[in-house]
Amino acid sequence: MNRNPIARYFQFDEFGTNFKRETVAGITTFLAMAYILFVNPTVLGATHMDTKALFTATALSAAIGTLLMGILAKYPVAIAPGMGLNAFFTYTVVIGMGIPWQTAIAGVFIAGVIFVLISIFKIREIIINAIPENLKRATAAGIGLFIAFIGLQNSKIVVKNPDTLVQIGSLHSTGVLLTLFGLIVTILFLVRGIQGGVFYGMVVTAVAGVILALMGITDKANPVFIPDSIVSSIPSLKPIFGVAITHLGDINSWNLVVVVLTFLFVGFFDTAGTLMAIANQAGILKDNKLPRAGRALLADSSSIVIGSILGTSPTTAYIESSAGVASGGRTGFSAVVTAILFLLAMFFSPLLGVVTADVTAPALIIVGVLMASALKDIEWNKLEIAIPAFLTIAMMPFTYSITTGIALGFVTYPITMAVRGRIKELHPVMWVLFIIFIIFLPVLAK
Repeated sequence: MNRNPIARYFQFDEFGTNFKRETVAGITTFLAMAYILFVNPTVLGATHMDTKALFTATALSAAIGTLLMGILAKYPVAIAPGMGLNAFFTYTVVIGMGIPWQTAIAGVFIAGVIFVLISIFKIREIIINAIPENLKRATAAGIGLFIAFIGLQNSKIVVKNPDTLVQIGSLHSTGVLLTLFGLIVTILFLVRGIQGGVFYGMVVTAVAGVILALMGITDKANPVFIPDSIVSSIPSLKPIFGVAITHLGDINSWNLVVVVLTFLFVGFFDTAGTLMAIANQAGILKDNKLPRAGRALLADSSSIVIGSILGTSPTTAYIESSAGVASGGRTGFSAVVTAILFLLAMFFSPLLGVVTADVTAPALIIVGVLMASALKDIEWNKLEIAIPAFLTIAMMPFTYSITTGIALGFVTYPITMAVRGRIKELHPVMWVLFIIFIIFLPVLAK
């Protein structure tokens, strides 16, 4: 029996692991998801939030959330502000609905508090189990397409057209060429099976952008700012810290209720699906059930509350944690290592100047590809499922709204299933959601 108290706490002997293996796994997970340090400030920065403060909030919320997951649930799972959730926050809520970011972040706080309560009373598991797998997959795939569309727009690969709405951008643009270069490099890394390929692709693209800037060639829309140093003091959180609390009184309309519900909905399936997938990969599942599920969901929901107070969009469990598990991670100690690396990353904020939208766009596109992989598991041969699934997926990028896609999918699914004679397969919770979205659809259409 291992006498080391840390090894005993994390059950190294039971899982056949050791400090070296868990440390390597923690580093691998960090490298696989380090792109979020730069992508999240870029996405949320479109709301006019302070990007330097967002860098700190991203790193700190990831460190705290991952530490909670590692110590409380003892899972080799990392937490950070979620892709998809940050896009919904920026492009649907703030830009699309015209809601100030201060009010939106207050909505995140309320959603987080509700998450904590429903996690404690195990309501979360009931709702998760009530929603059909096909709609969960459609939601994930739709968000993937939406994220990829945002990446294509940010890099100007896709631009506006008064006649056709969108068209391909100029291939003579420095920004477009840099993004295409970064996309090709990232694809090569991933296809070769290199762990952390998305992060390394960003590094190579950023270096290429700096070289072009030194040559006097830069993208006017997303100029590169070459820093005087790589390491600096940690940027202040003051511009965004605590804003969620001071603006709680702003949550006073049906529009904002929809926002809170959508944060809840997307977060529901994101974390649950990720936890199940990684737990299965790590051999943690027992009788197809998640041990310490309550602790894991509490760690996840608590991190949303903490993240909102720090000033960032909802956090979630990261599927990139699977890279660490593939490297041998089996316990929460690997998550602790990942958390420590996020804390150290806070000293590298000067790099924000070289990680422009052209550099982060390939990461958004690739994340979209990975999320769209859920398409393969949808039952397309059954129209009663294919139609609501398609509407969920297509309407997210077509209406530039994750909420609208979810709403249309959840309204049509009970109808098609009932007409097909499969009404008995619908959980009562689905009818509750059906009524809620019927009421909220006119609000979304405004």
